[in-house]
Amino acid sequence: MTLEDLVRLRRARDGMDRDYALPLDVPALAKVALMSAGHFSRSFRAAFGETPYSYLMTRRVERAKALLRRGDMSVTDVCFAVGCTSLGSFSSRFTELVGETPSAYRARRHEAGAPIPACVAKVLTRPVRNR
Repeated sequence: MTLEDLVRLRRARDGMDRDYALPLDVPALAKVALMSAGHFSRSFRAAFGETPYSYLMTRRVERAKALLRRGDMSVTDVCFAVGCTSLGSFSSRFTELVGETPSAYRARRHEAGAPIPACVAKVLTRPVRNR
């Protein structure tokens, strides 16, 4: 893989970080990276260790956790706010990455982390993919 390929893959990944709530698919992301969909998927996995879809869902769950900690939105509203279109798929992926359902996560007390700066909390609460 060339440095130029890595730069284009990073551009697509940055787009996923920024536009996670938009309906994104592999062909659109591949277009940003100036690659075919198949080549993009293979290259993305080789460069970042996970598929584009897995990366996007992890970012969505990460953002969902922040919204659920606030406690002022329902799980359904959070699901749609982070760009998921299926509550069932969102709940399954959330549970897989976090280890508890979105409802249980939302119901849990989160005051202990309140004094922690948001940038630190983001790192500490980042979902980790179960391997």
